[in-house]
Amino acid sequence: MGPMLDGDEPVARFERAAAVWSERAGAAGVAVPVPPEVAGALLVEGASDRAACREASRLLGVDPAAAGVAILPMGGAMSVRRFVSLLRPAQLRLHGLCDAGEAAFFERAGLDETSVSVCRPDLEGELLRALGAERAEAVLAREGDLGLFRTFQRQPAQRERPVLAQLHRFLGTTSGRKEQYGRALTEELGATELPTPLREAVESVLGG
Repeated sequence: MGPMLDGDEPVARFERAAAVWSERAGAAGVAVPVPPEVAGALLVEGASDRAACREASRLLGVDPAAAGVAILPMGGAMSVRRFVSLLRPAQLRLHGLCDAGEAAFFERAGLDETSVSVCRPDLEGELLRALGAERAEAVLAREGDLGLFRTFQRQPAQRERPVLAQLHRFLGTTSGRKEQYGRALTEELGATELPTPLREAVESVLGG
């Protein structure tokens, strides 16, 4: 299956419109029209989660856009209520992917536990556990960041920590790194190795 393209098809246009709407804090009083081609939405906290979901979809051999499913980063879990309010009237299939500490926001927005896949403690932690330290470091090497990580490991606050904990902290130290590695770490996995919450999120909203 080839790479998914963000062209001008209805799902991609809706994803872009929803992103603008979110950046404007829900644009009070302004709704984003949901085209009839959009049948479902996967609500994720940020860009790194979207990157991982797109790569997981590729590994599973599915194309969310072709299935009418939008993957919508919300700019944080606290925005989920606004997104649910926007999307519920269109009667879309909704599913959320979130960190353990943010699950309550999804519950208060009206998504029950069967409609939310919870990462413990977060998606980066799930991906790193699935890979293990050696394979995760191999990904850093391919991305050109292993030298930076070795320097990071020598910091006094990091020296005594387990490697997976060091990796987890390293991924959050630079803007854009989580999105980069949301894709790269997921890409390293086989379809059967995907963390359960990530697989569930993609398959649930696609009707699998």
